Amino acid sequence: MSGLGWLTARPIAHRGLHDAAAGVIENTASAFSAAIARGYGIECDLQISADGEAMVYHDEALDRLTASNGRLAEMRAVEIRQACFKESADRIMTLGELCDLVAEHAALVIELKSHFDGDRRLVRRVVDVLGRYRGLAAVMSFDPGMIELVRSIAPQLTRGLVAEHRHPHNESGALPVGEKHRMAWLLHVIRTRPQFLAYAVRDLPAAVPLIARAIFRLPLLTWTVRNEADRARGVRWADQIIFEGWRP
Repeated sequence: MSGLGWLTARPIAHRGLHDAAAGVIENTASAFSAAIARGYGIECDLQISADGEAMVYHDEALDRLTASNGRLAEMRAVEIRQACFKESADRIMTLGELCDLVAEHAALVIELKSHFDGDRRLVRRVVDVLGRYRGLAAVMSFDPGMIELVRSIAPQLTRGLVAEHRHPHNESGALPVGEKHRMAWLLHVIRTRPQFLAYAVRDLPAAVPLIARAIFRLPLLTWTVRNEADRARGVRWADQIIFEGWRP
């Protein structure tokens, strides 16, 4: 498939095709395997470990999903991998292990989680690992600094921005209001030069992503679609959905 058509060809399972009630936990091998089996793309999250490994996990800390405690940024990869999920036999994966599992069978859309503290080790590790991966993969982040670095050191890697009208999330909570405003309005695009956008479905329609889509022809993904009403909004205003807890 030429260009970036692969990015919007199929619905994308948010953190894999997970179902906690069935013991399939988000961002695990089981969730990713389920998405592959159904022919979906895969969205996942990466956090950096203390020793610089890219770990497939959404939260900054372990306690929500595992029987362990601690912040991933303060733990070595080997310690993180020892954490047991509360409802699953899966273990937290590295990006390299995820690539081995997916093995080109699904498109990967990878969010680089940021503490907005200037730490760019995650970008460098991801560029290193994906540089050896032959499958379809894109990276994205709320943090424009991360995407600017991707553009600088790995221009061949498909890069995008995650955005929403407001930025209430904990990881951006300490940012000045002005910086959140610049992020919401994508005022950093000259530096980041994104190749696609991922925008909150609850905020659609919105001027910024629709202008980027219509005038600059940037593919527009929308998250997180959880029901038929969300899907209808996503189909109307975006090119593809990132879904969870409900199947298109």
